[in-house]
Amino acid sequence: MKPFIAPLFEALVNHTRTKPVGFHVPGHHGGQALKQPSWNDQLNDDVVDYFYKIMQLDLTEISSTDDLHHPVASIKEAQQLAAKTFGSEETYFLVGGSTSGNMALLLAACDPDDIVIVQRNVHKSIINGLKLAGAKAVFLSPQIEPLSGLATIPSVQQVEEALIQYPDAKAVFLTNPNYYGISVKLKSYVETVHRYNKPIFIDEAHGAHYGLEPAFPLSAMSEGADGVVQSAHKTLPTLTMGALLHIQGNRISRELLRQSLAMIQSSSPSFPILASIDISRAMIDALGTDLFKQSLESAAFFRQWLHRHSSVIREMKIDGNSESDLRSDPLRLVLYDSSGKRTGYELLKHMEQHGCFAEMADPKYIVLVVGIQTSLEEIKRLQEAVEALESNATTNKNSDGLMADDKEGCALPAASIITCHESRLISEPVSFARSRFKNKSSERIQLKDAVHHISAEMVIPYPPGIAILYPGERITAELIEHIQQLAEMGAKFQGAADGMMNTIAVYPE
Repeated sequence: MKPFIAPLFEALVNHTRTKPVGFHVPGHHGGQALKQPSWNDQLNDDVVDYFYKIMQLDLTEISSTDDLHHPVASIKEAQQLAAKTFGSEETYFLVGGSTSGNMALLLAACDPDDIVIVQRNVHKSIINGLKLAGAKAVFLSPQIEPLSGLATIPSVQQVEEALIQYPDAKAVFLTNPNYYGISVKLKSYVETVHRYNKPIFIDEAHGAHYGLEPAFPLSAMSEGADGVVQSAHKTLPTLTMGALLHIQGNRISRELLRQSLAMIQSSSPSFPILASIDISRAMIDALGTDLFKQSLESAAFFRQWLHRHSSVIREMKIDGNSESDLRSDPLRLVLYDSSGKRTGYELLKHMEQHGCFAEMADPKYIVLVVGIQTSLEEIKRLQEAVEALESNATTNKNSDGLMADDKEGCALPAASIITCHESRLISEPVSFARSRFKNKSSERIQLKDAVHHISAEMVIPYPPGIAILYPGERITAELIEHIQQLAEMGAKFQGAADGMMNTIAVYPE
């Protein structure tokens, strides 16, 4: 085993051990605010037990701790060690989650009215980054994985067509893996985008562990992406909001990126969060693949058990043969009711009643993340929850292959989603300049009368949960027809005030 070296964490501990007298923020004074004897009767013991030690490490920018926005000591060393571990040229610690990294990349890469090529099913932080930058987005519709019916990323051909159609685009921004742990090999995407001398950014929020163990998919950084954002707190032993931004190559200005990060992130960052990122990296370096051994074994044990014992609850499958570019995250368990009698939301509620809390649910699936050191005892709790479902399950199968949802009335075949998205593979540029819609009031009109109008609301059909219309995007006759078809087939819509999509909010011309 390699030595455990965490310079940022060690700097905080060393400072605390000197028993300093601090005349600086934060106001809890190194936790001393919780230690006043005269207040013991007023304070809950749990408050002191849980928070005192954290507060001892919750410092500010002083000579012994370093400055996140101008690191010269322990933070600088910690970031350099992280760059080596994750295979980047430069790594930045983030205390605002992947959100801050996504926004900073966009602010550094483009000016107002610049075009960025973006896949349509992106995290809202990318949309907000476009708004802050005042940029335009050319949206690419994702591919639909045929077995699961879930969206992945646009095809390489779509990306290249968009680069040809919009040669002034400043960057390509894709999301990989998706929330369900489905990822695509990125090497061909990187090579294509670089052939046009553009940077490619990857929102890899759910893949901070990628590339750290042979069982995991490759990381976007190892496949040549210029900028990669990872939520360390999602799959590594890092406190919530701890994230990483990795950079390589010369297609993005490091100075502009540092300026953007300083604007997006707090000038008083959380040192416990920063230290937890450093600790995670140190654990990776010291333990290597052993860090993930138990979690992989626990996930595999549950899969084997589910295959042998469950007749109703199944795991999502994808078309990921040896020659496919698709990969699944072995630490994500995506389950569904094969009888079609329970939605993902109902499965989530059932699991919670049995003490198992999942990451998320949708109309069909429930997503569970197997964390670091998830034990077989915890897996047994999950098995018991599934067994309770099995005991009440009926064996009636939904034979038509639909995404059944009896309570919501949603019975939408994946093929219809593919048809809808194929009609809008590449959008026209959509402006996110705030001035364009500032002080503009919207009006609600009949959807059938909305041709050529500019949408004032987002339209997200479920399934599969991909925005097919963003505020600022022009409404076409073809899109109206598709929305009407989806509504007739039972799709539910989010983002729009009228869930039945008889009407839509538009900006007046």
